[in-house]
Amino acid sequence: MNQYYQRPRKNTGELLKEIFFSKNILSRLILINTVVFLAANIVLLITWLFTGQTTQLSLLGTYLALPADLTQLAQKPWTVFTYMFLHEGFFHWFFNMVLLYFGGLLFLEYLSQRKLLITYLLGGLFGAVFFVLAFNIFPAFATIRPISVALGASASILAIIIAIATYVPDYHVHLFLIGRVPLKYLAIALVILDILSIQSQNPGGHIAHLGGALWGFIYGLSLRKGTDFYRIFDGLNFPKLGRNKYTKFSTKRPQSGRPMTDEEYNKRRAASEHEIDAILDKIAKSGYGSLSKEEKEFLFKNSNKH
Repeated sequence: MNQYYQRPRKNTGELLKEIFFSKNILSRLILINTVVFLAANIVLLITWLFTGQTTQLSLLGTYLALPADLTQLAQKPWTVFTYMFLHEGFFHWFFNMVLLYFGGLLFLEYLSQRKLLITYLLGGLFGAVFFVLAFNIFPAFATIRPISVALGASASILAIIIAIATYVPDYHVHLFLIGRVPLKYLAIALVILDILSIQSQNPGGHIAHLGGALWGFIYGLSLRKGTDFYRIFDGLNFPKLGRNKYTKFSTKRPQSGRPMTDEEYNKRRAASEHEIDAILDKIAKSGYGSLSKEEKEFLFKNSNKH
């Protein structure tokens, strides 16, 4: 039996409000990246107005960007996290936020906001480790190491995309001029592109991407095998994350829209059942009281469907 899905159409104002000001972690991540981008460029403008000099990195950027040199990194250890929120070029920020938005939407179709946040942070951290190690191990980077820095959310975003592509590899996405493509092939193409681009003008960025991709693959694979590494964070007091405010795909028959194939429907159903199994396992280990509000609501809604 074919099922259908669609997202309700919104005008530009409603869409921008949803992207930047919804009370969910995806919106918060996009908003933080945007605020840091604006702040860095305002500082860059003020510097130019008072000195007449144009620099590649703003004063704020020098404190937030991740240096490849170990001596500089020791003086600014916080940059292993702050770099993943820093963009100074408009197109760098814009395309990263577009990928974060759509990759995050797909991630949240199957997994929780909490998992999205942790994947973003750990993916960025893996990217930082790959960047620093590569620039201190390979002789090819010796001459540029003292002046090399990493910045941008790309490693974190790739971790999110690769994680969900590994978790639901046969989910299909629509690409402009190409059509429907299994998500796993898109993920493979992104990784191959980064490998082939290491000799480009931005080797550090592509190496960091591969670090994020590796974490995304490890985590997505662990979920498919029934293991959730993020349970080690259960004892931490994360900020309360509200329910996902982005509209879920509806399986109701619309007046028009592309049909969901049996394969896609079964994949979604399997993903939902996997999430239920994880929640039940958590109850068995820690009791019902250990569940978050989001997990309790998810369990209640799904129990009413069966």
